[in-house]
Amino acid sequence: MSTTGGTSNMAEKLGRRHPLQKLESPSRGFSGVLHVLGLLSFYSSFKFLVDNPNVISESYGWHFQYLTIIGISISTLCFASALLADITSSPALFALKNYLSLVAAPIEILISILYWSLRVIDPALVVPPDLPMLPLATDIGFHFVPAALLTLDNILLSPPWPTRPISPHAPLITLVLSTSLAFLYWFWIEHCYTHNGFYPYPIFQLLSTSQRVGLFTVSGVLMWLVGAGLRAIYAGVNGLEAKEVGGPGMVEGEKKRK
Repeated sequence: MSTTGGTSNMAEKLGRRHPLQKLESPSRGFSGVLHVLGLLSFYSSFKFLVDNPNVISESYGWHFQYLTIIGISISTLCFASALLADITSSPALFALKNYLSLVAAPIEILISILYWSLRVIDPALVVPPDLPMLPLATDIGFHFVPAALLTLDNILLSPPWPTRPISPHAPLITLVLSTSLAFLYWFWIEHCYTHNGFYPYPIFQLLSTSQRVGLFTVSGVLMWLVGAGLRAIYAGVNGLEAKEVGGPGMVEGEKKRK
């Protein structure tokens, strides 16, 4: 193969995949399989809600009163964009998936941490007394599988940051985004409460207004810390980007691997 041909192939490959990205994505290989499995899991969760109606199904806001369902909805949009990118090799759809992942991955991990922590303390904090506990497999599908799948996608199938070069304000952007989302959710459930007369999570009923403000503030900061943790894990697994290391487009981790 000629030098020109090799250079062209390398440029094409780097155009599709960031040098630090661990695995090929978008692609119809592992990337496509992971996104199909994720969408099947999310579909199964929504199907369970439709097949098993309860008081939440008939109340204002439906199951979107739950942060869990909001998270799965965002994750569904994220993985749908990812799968379409896998099929079409569209850079625009791949970029959309990466931006959605900025929200989806931290929020799913936060949901898992909060839900399982509260459930260990007292299941009555997260499950209303007039509703049965979810079957364990279904519970895992709602409160663990999305976090695991989004983490794999984030670490193995995504660039280190959706924009290039990496924004120096990334930590501040994610802190503002995380806190804003936490308070938007608070406003939403308070709005639903005015219609329904109850909160989706019993723990909200036990807290005063100021305590709920504190809870959502802490949740926003935790989501930000989760995002920071994901970036740290990504750097540990894939390496760090560095300017002017080995020439344009090279990165610290890539240079070490050569």
